[in-house]
Amino acid sequence: FLSVTEELVRRRAEHNNCEIFSLEEISLHQQEIEKLEHLDKWCRDLKILYLQNNLIPKIENVGKLKKLEYLNVALNNIERIENLEGCEELKKLDLTANFVGELSSIESLKYNIHLKELFLVGNPCTEFEGYRQFVVATLHQLKKYLDSKEIERSERIKALQNYPEVKWKIREQEQAYLLKRAREKEEAQRRMQEKKDEKQKQTDSKLGFDSPDSPQEKSNQAEEDGEQERCRTVDSDDEDRKFWEAPTPYTPESRLETHRYIEEKRKAKDNIRESKKREKTAWTLVTAEGKVLNVNVPKLHFSLKDDEENNQIILDLAVYRHLDTSLLDVDVQPTYICVLVKGKPFQLVLPEEVKPDSSSAKRSQTTGHLVVTMPKAKEIILAKQKVSASIKHSDCNTEQKNTRSGQVEKLEVDPSKYSFPDVTKIIQEKERMGRGPIKLQPQKVTEVKKSYVDFENNEDV
Repeated sequence: FLSVTEELVRRRAEHNNCEIFSLEEISLHQQEIEKLEHLDKWCRDLKILYLQNNLIPKIENVGKLKKLEYLNVALNNIERIENLEGCEELKKLDLTANFVGELSSIESLKYNIHLKELFLVGNPCTEFEGYRQFVVATLHQLKKYLDSKEIERSERIKALQNYPEVKWKIREQEQAYLLKRAREKEEAQRRMQEKKDEKQKQTDSKLGFDSPDSPQEKSNQAEEDGEQERCRTVDSDDEDRKFWEAPTPYTPESRLETHRYIEEKRKAKDNIRESKKREKTAWTLVTAEGKVLNVNVPKLHFSLKDDEENNQIILDLAVYRHLDTSLLDVDVQPTYICVLVKGKPFQLVLPEEVKPDSSSAKRSQTTGHLVVTMPKAKEIILAKQKVSASIKHSDCNTEQKNTRSGQVEKLEVDPSKYSFPDVTKIIQEKERMGRGPIKLQPQKVTEVKKSYVDFENNEDV
């Protein structure tokens, strides 16, 4: 059976910031509750409690709610009014459409001195002769309404005058009703046992059915399964029609049985839906010949970048920003990558072979995209990269000299091996400078040019 849980109470206490110790009003209607408990411990300050349209068979565990003013337990399976003596501030009690047949149980409400309104419409006791007179005469504090009808002073005086006679009549009718209820309970138990036996027989027949072994039967198995599915649907429709058209007495047992039947049907539909999801044909990711296919079932935007500088391939998959990372499954293979997004595959054939072990997958903190970095399997080392690296580590003077000379330096040449300057290069450079602007002193250049034959190597120069 379903009872009142802390999670349910906190969820229904949203208006109180999910705090239950200071809760003054709560609505637990239509929650299929079958046992009323815990509220007298968790919510001591409750003033208004709504429990209508559940399956509660008994009023209990509310006696400690001293501040409770309004209790609504309409549309439940309550057969007796009890355990409300402790609700000292109770002003309004709604028992509409229950199964209260023991009318004398209203005498327990004498202790609720502040009770002003009582609703018993739709209960078997309202059919008793002298019902209203008995209630008005028994509950002196009930001065406002009984079943939405105002209680007049003259009506109370008349009810008190005939009280002994009315009380005797009520007792007789009550005893007859209780005998009838005992028979209904026996009948309900018998029907329940019959249904259990019938279900057991059906289960045994299914378990005893031999599975097909011969090739002939195996070949026809698919057709038989389809036929069985159609038969099951027809049987289910017939069972539904039979259940809803069968005449049943309106009792707590029949109401509970109806609820159980609806719940079973709902669970069966859920199971069928789940099984269909599981049986769904798998997506074709690799052909029979072994060819890997490009697949984008989740229909996501993506970009594939070939990062030649770092010798790697980068995949940017535009998954949803708020999608939990646990719903993503990345599988990198040497020739392709497969990403499962909520079970739906995204597969892409790569232009080059990569290293799966060195690959990494990350989520972007801004966009939420999945970024997969896959290093290439073939390491390509370019001479250009080595030249640029050697230039970076050389001195600034050397860089300036290269730019001035305008000549390309070959890889085999190592400038550090030369201990004296190349005279030819120096003269050529100065010749070039002599053809420049006037401020570069062309006269000195010409003098050097004239004395080229008698040139002496002066270390100071």
